[in-house]
Amino acid sequence: MLLKTFLKNFGFALLLILSFGAFAQDAELGMEYLKAGEYEKAKTIFQKLAKNKETAKVIHKPYLQTLIKLKEWEEAEKFAKKEIKSSDGNAKYITDYARLLELTEKKEEAQKQYNLAIEKVKSDDNALMELVTEFSQNQQFELAIQTIEKTREFFKSEDKFAVQLAKLYRIEGKIPQMIEEYLKFGLVSENKEMVQSILQDELKDEKEIEQLEKVLYTKVQKYPDEVYYNEVLIWHLIQKKEIYKAFVQARALDRRYRKEGIQVTDLGFLAHQNKDYVNSGKIFEYLIKEYPRHQNYSLWRRMLINAKEEVIKSVYPINLDDIRLLITEYSKMLQELGTNQKTLEAVRSKGLLYAFYLNEKDTAITVLESAIKMANGDQQFIDRCKLDLGDIYLLKSEPWEATLIYSQVEKSEKDSPLGYDAKLRNAKLAYFRGDFELSKEVLDILKQATTREIANDAMELSLLIQENTGTDSTEQAMKAYSNAELLLFQHRNEEAISNLNAMEKTFKGDPLEDEIIYLRAMTYLKQGDVEKGVKDLETIIQKFPIELKGDDATYHLAKTYQEKLNQHAKAMKLYQELLTKYPGSIYGAEARKRFRNLRGDTIN
Repeated sequence: MLLKTFLKNFGFALLLILSFGAFAQDAELGMEYLKAGEYEKAKTIFQKLAKNKETAKVIHKPYLQTLIKLKEWEEAEKFAKKEIKSSDGNAKYITDYARLLELTEKKEEAQKQYNLAIEKVKSDDNALMELVTEFSQNQQFELAIQTIEKTREFFKSEDKFAVQLAKLYRIEGKIPQMIEEYLKFGLVSENKEMVQSILQDELKDEKEIEQLEKVLYTKVQKYPDEVYYNEVLIWHLIQKKEIYKAFVQARALDRRYRKEGIQVTDLGFLAHQNKDYVNSGKIFEYLIKEYPRHQNYSLWRRMLINAKEEVIKSVYPINLDDIRLLITEYSKMLQELGTNQKTLEAVRSKGLLYAFYLNEKDTAITVLESAIKMANGDQQFIDRCKLDLGDIYLLKSEPWEATLIYSQVEKSEKDSPLGYDAKLRNAKLAYFRGDFELSKEVLDILKQATTREIANDAMELSLLIQENTGTDSTEQAMKAYSNAELLLFQHRNEEAISNLNAMEKTFKGDPLEDEIIYLRAMTYLKQGDVEKGVKDLETIIQKFPIELKGDDATYHLAKTYQEKLNQHAKAMKLYQELLTKYPGSIYGAEARKRFRNLRGDTIN
């Protein structure tokens, strides 16, 4: 090991240093002899070069190694001491001497020399880091750690060289100590984001991640007034998707420093975005109770009701009494706060509940039209309400009224995401009517849309039409399939499933067969019938792996095993299959993220 290290340190640098000297050729020859194991010949050359004070510095390590190989301990010790003296006690020569003593079983004396070397560099940062590097290259990591600890003691600094010490602790497998050092670095440098990035890269397995959490909770308890530790802990808990625990910490900070709910609000929206509606509701409930006079009160209150709404809508069958209670809550909110720019979204939400859950379409239209009148020229809000109205007319089986309204928004919001959305709805309307040529023409334009979601939806439907039209002049299967999708849009789920069951028999062997089974599977899952949904998805994977829905079925089956059935091993296997079999799948990035999360990696 020492030979390898010495040769690496010495290497070709020797030739560069000596290229202008008369001894270059001899030094090169000495190195060749050393490499070849011809130690006596190497010794003869190095011994000659060692007589000169300057050249002795250059051949110091290979000469010392040659003497060690020959077990000429007395000569080696004599040479090492000479170099220490001529360099005025240079630490790197002292450490070489200490290693020589170790080889001759003089361990106590060796430790004294190591201590002496460390003592010499404690006040000189550059010399100290050279020594730390020297120890590390020789895999003497504990001595490298002692060197940094010594300079900290000298300068009375607990955080000096924190990053370097953290890396040494990582090599030694001392994870809690490594975490401590990185946290020190972040606190001193006021660079929380960098530390978070480092910790994310360094901590891989579940045990290490648990150690980070333990250290952070200890820090928070020990230093309750240090916001930094709380914020890193909140970040860590968010990475683990433990939103409620993160909320507890954020709430404590919010109350202690009266932060007006800023960080807690961000956490509430993050929970909502991640479809954690239960915790989103808890967070917004805290905010409206804690800050009833805050300027964001109406927003928080609407988000609380919306979170409750999403929880109710996620349980099948949906309890209509709960929907009516939501409408009552929206009405009470509007009565207390008034109808204004901050509460208009609540009016819209109320209208959609009437339309899509209570089947009171005319009431919904009245509510949305009143919202449009109160919008005071907010064109984007008006156009969102118009898209809702178009959907409701489609629920009422009035497609011409729907397309008229969609077209108004297309014109009003031209070249904007809302305008693309309106165009997509018009394309779907043509698809529902069985006008596949017109639908595909519009969809092909939308494939270039600026928003990924709309472009992906357009591409998927366009491909479906392309794959399943033209071979049959009557296009019976495609018309039956688009009608089933319309029934699902209209929340006529049982009718849709009945039709899909009949279609599976009628169009057995048709190119649409996998699409029929997939649509039924997703409907079952939406209704909470996991067993039937899983069965259909497995059928697609087994019978139609290379068809259009192969990757969709694999992804959603994996997701179901992960989220509904808690069978993580099966989920991981399916995510891995998706990445292998369907490398270009739109689910690739999410599948990779979920796989890593299940494996125990920390994700941003």
